[in-house]
Amino acid sequence: MIPFSPPRIDQRVVDEVTAALLSGWITTGPRTKLFEKKITEYCGCQTTVAVNSWTAGMEILLRWWGVGPGDEVIIPVYTYCASANVVLHTGATPVMVDISSEDFNISIEKIKAAITERTKVIMPVDISGYPCDYDAIYQLVEANRTIFQASNEKQEKLGRILIAADAAHSFGASYKGKVSGAIADVTCFSFHAVKNLTTAEGGAICFNLPTGFNHEEIYKEFCIKILHGQSKDAMAKAQKGAWRYDVLEPGFKCNMTDLQAAIGLIELERYQENLDRRKTIFEAYDAAFQQTSWAITPIHSTADKKTCYHLYQLRIADVNEEQRDAIIQEIFEQDVSVNVHFQPLPLLTAYKNLGYKMEDYPEAWNKYSKEISLPVYFNLTDEQVQQVITAVKTAVFKVLQK
Repeated sequence: MIPFSPPRIDQRVVDEVTAALLSGWITTGPRTKLFEKKITEYCGCQTTVAVNSWTAGMEILLRWWGVGPGDEVIIPVYTYCASANVVLHTGATPVMVDISSEDFNISIEKIKAAITERTKVIMPVDISGYPCDYDAIYQLVEANRTIFQASNEKQEKLGRILIAADAAHSFGASYKGKVSGAIADVTCFSFHAVKNLTTAEGGAICFNLPTGFNHEEIYKEFCIKILHGQSKDAMAKAQKGAWRYDVLEPGFKCNMTDLQAAIGLIELERYQENLDRRKTIFEAYDAAFQQTSWAITPIHSTADKKTCYHLYQLRIADVNEEQRDAIIQEIFEQDVSVNVHFQPLPLLTAYKNLGYKMEDYPEAWNKYSKEISLPVYFNLTDEQVQQVITAVKTAVFKVLQK
């Protein structure tokens, strides 16, 4: 069976993790701090805080920004459940909007219609690693400065809706020459096992707020927040006689460990190699499926946008959900693993029970019902790529006779 998205774990990773184990620092330590520095350099942002997941990072960001009951956060309906869950955890309301007709990303027109005086954050999601239309989103928040109602000093300083990018898929993508992490006000990455760059579990918050925000102070504040509000971390307390610490606030526990950072440092060092291989796989899929009458291949680069080749979201034209599912099953029967990204949130019980209705999001339903995500990862061989292509074509023919 060709797996869908296994991590790249080889001897270099094993050696670096072993070195971390033997170093005496297995929780947050020098490797985590170096990883944060390297991410900041790679992305070109102001500062980076490494955390144990995208979810923890984004929730703490929202809470730090003052998001709570009565507030609204605009998110796309076509995303993983974490995007909505973190908003719900704060007591705020996720305002779900439909996606663009051109790609899988959030619709600018739908954002515009959804903004109210209660909107505190817009959370664009770079589905599959393909960036959203950030200039248009910035234009929207600037145009709505007059209705924005700040509820704390940070919000007053910004004076508009915060753009907090869900870049769980888009580490290494770029928009108009800027690398993901330095495009939005704040960007949250995921380094989960299936992502392009993994730390097994993990994530990072990249800050790139406008002039007037002290990013050094923000970094220090977040390091306290992610470690129960302690005034000192393990490295600081390890100094001679420095055992005493204070708890400055009832914080969270979601720091990254040096074991995770050890994987991430190797992954980051050879990340371009990973991107190049993924691009080659995308091009092979494009060449194979663009020759057919039934395939809708994904947009992955334009003059302004460049994907990081995270997901290859193939769509089968003129099929319904049942036919798409039958094609998926036939692909699996040929020992090829595929997936669907994503089930729009109103299809899921938790959000259906909150009153969200799938019929309100026709574009998301249209794309979801036809979508199949194909395997893309560094160790996928050329022969396996051809096996995937053959499996998809065979499955489509068997189900649709095309």
